[in-house]
Amino acid sequence: MKREDFEMSLHNEASTIFRIRQKAHDLHSSVNQTYGDDLPYSYHLDMVFDIVSEFGHLVCVSPADVLPLIFGAYFHDSIEDARMTYNDVMNEARQLMTEEQALMATEIVYALTNDKGRTRAERAGERYYQGIRQTPYAPFVKLCDRLANITFSCSNMDNGNTRMKQVYKEELHHFLDAIDAHSDDPRLSVPEPVVLRLTNVLIDDLEREEKNS
Repeated sequence: MKREDFEMSLHNEASTIFRIRQKAHDLHSSVNQTYGDDLPYSYHLDMVFDIVSEFGHLVCVSPADVLPLIFGAYFHDSIEDARMTYNDVMNEARQLMTEEQALMATEIVYALTNDKGRTRAERAGERYYQGIRQTPYAPFVKLCDRLANITFSCSNMDNGNTRMKQVYKEELHHFLDAIDAHSDDPRLSVPEPVVLRLTNVLIDDLEREEKNS
């Protein structure tokens, strides 16, 4: 989509997007999930939404896909972290959009849910990344999620996420390769401008560290 068309779709769907946002905020609040040292998890969800809103025109192919994309951004951790099931997510999505849109939205959320595992590597193994690569808009939402996490981890706002910087740096090349379907379908793409934003955040952080050392 052209940027202006995507932004118009966001404007036209503003009331539904507000409902999606509020439902996601309330969900993560209900399980007392936080972000960083003491921020509400909604802080992270809003960061992901902002990135999706900025770059969504690069992947979105239809105005009908805008709501599923936004829903995926806000609910991407709902199964993994907020005790929802696939059917729970589907039921939430059905209240906000058509059946076809709800299915697309739920599939994004499902694809971004880590597998069961004892370690980070087991939870995000090849089967997990294969599911992302095969699901429309899942690579993009995952990339936006990682950009949000890296941006926060480089902000020095808390100790826990600062420690994640090194993990994200070490994973970067594998992560980008793992989510890239190498497809001509824009819905499965990993947009270069988002990748560039992500790498620039890490480069800027490295330069700050060198300057302060």
